[in-house]
Amino acid sequence: MNALEVLTAAEMQACDQATTERFAVPSIRLMRAAATAVADFARSQFPGTRRITVLCGRGNNGGDGMMAARLLAASGLEVTTLLIGAPGILAGDAAEAWQELTSPMHGRVHVVTGAQDLERHKEALDADLIIDALVGTGFKPPLKGLALAALEWARASRAPVLAVDLPSGWPADATSATIEGSVFAADAVVTFTAPKPAHVFGQLTRHWDQPIVVAPIGSPDAAIVSTAKLAWAGSSLAAVQAPRATAANKGNFGHVLVVGGSFGSAGGKSGAPAMVAMGALRAGAGLVTAAVPEPALVPVASFAPELMTWPLAASAEGAISSKNLAPEQLAAITAGKTVLAIGPGLGQSAETVKFTTGLLSATQVPAVIDADALNILAQKPVLLAKLAKTRTMVLTPHPGEMARLAGIGTAEVQANRLETARNFARRMGVILVLKGARTLMAHPDGRVAVNTSGNPGMAKGGSGDLLAGIIAGLLAQHPDDPTRAVEAAVCLHGLAADFAVRDADEHTLLATDSLKYLAQAFRYPAFHILKTASSRYVCLQGILRTAQ
Repeated sequence: MNALEVLTAAEMQACDQATTERFAVPSIRLMRAAATAVADFARSQFPGTRRITVLCGRGNNGGDGMMAARLLAASGLEVTTLLIGAPGILAGDAAEAWQELTSPMHGRVHVVTGAQDLERHKEALDADLIIDALVGTGFKPPLKGLALAALEWARASRAPVLAVDLPSGWPADATSATIEGSVFAADAVVTFTAPKPAHVFGQLTRHWDQPIVVAPIGSPDAAIVSTAKLAWAGSSLAAVQAPRATAANKGNFGHVLVVGGSFGSAGGKSGAPAMVAMGALRAGAGLVTAAVPEPALVPVASFAPELMTWPLAASAEGAISSKNLAPEQLAAITAGKTVLAIGPGLGQSAETVKFTTGLLSATQVPAVIDADALNILAQKPVLLAKLAKTRTMVLTPHPGEMARLAGIGTAEVQANRLETARNFARRMGVILVLKGARTLMAHPDGRVAVNTSGNPGMAKGGSGDLLAGIIAGLLAQHPDDPTRAVEAAVCLHGLAADFAVRDADEHTLLATDSLKYLAQAFRYPAFHILKTASSRYVCLQGILRTAQ
């Protein structure tokens, strides 16, 4: 699939206008497609539902809800529709949707003109599903009046809530995880055409594994225009999911060199480079060699028989020695390698710093810089900029490491993640992977992709090592497309953990538990057509029921 751009509310409005005026797609056709997507999703993702209450505003979001209510009632479900506000001022497509819902009447339909009317319809709270179609992308906070009264009324129901476009009360352009003010709860969200900033940054649902999906409804790609250079990372999955050629061999998929580790008084950190290496192997690299201090060789080699190792001269403390920079030794270490992943468990002794900077200066292959290698280069910004001019450089900092790289505080990084990542990637000419609940991938041209897969169970030691390895493994296979290789790697890492948690628990998840679920992540399609539906969906968050 093409990159799924993230549109602001104004850009979404311009897209709808261009679709209708420039491409001659009637707006009522878009509304019908949106309603079909909502109705299909409700039936497939909330199985066993018989009684549905639909809350509709008087704008186009309400029109989507009215048409969805008609479709659901026509399918034999018990549907109660509450129009929040008098129908007299309905106009355009919303007025047509109301006419189709009420002439003839589909299910029970009530008009709510005051909070007291809501009290007369308490039986509608006893539903299997509530569909929130009060306000959508065009909403400007705060929620007030009858809409706020409807929120308070709906809180008394135990039914799950499906939000149409956005949970009512949530501004489309918000880039924070949470917002102040009154917002409808949601257990699933269906939006249309393209995600808005809130869909990729906000915690829109009650739990992280509940679905947020985008349904294409007929807007041509040429009408979907974003100036913010913001996209969804999962768009890049298709670039790495293609079947391999029948005559392929290991030489076609690159050779990753993992450098890191320590074993001795400098620390026992052999697991970190081993996890990076295993991530690269599972991601599909043809060959992976872990170069570690000689004392760490045996524990690293024991991780898997497929993993090759290379013993590096160690300092008295068990860290990598600068003796490995001897020309003949360096040539042997790097011969045939196509990607370098450096930093996990490395340490920052003087000798190790000398070796790290020397190795990076002596090689030209794409490099994934993680952990201690990030902290080393944070002290040498001139060298970092120089290295990035001649190769693909991927940096994978957590917020603390990002603060050291940028020379600011961690709180400042977290308060302004998007622009911090974008500005650093532009200035230094690197691909920056700023890890977190919504990992960002910032590119030298200013483009930023947002990842929406993953879960709190990943907040464990080793998760970053595994990610660095998956990135290196995909870079080895796709050297000519580093942008999509990195974005796909981050998305796959989160998806694998999401699959893993379905069979375990987020409290007990280990980083390496995700390795065996990478196969499911690789098979997860870009578009989902559900067994009980004809609509297509892009799933931003969660794993859909009965996805084929």
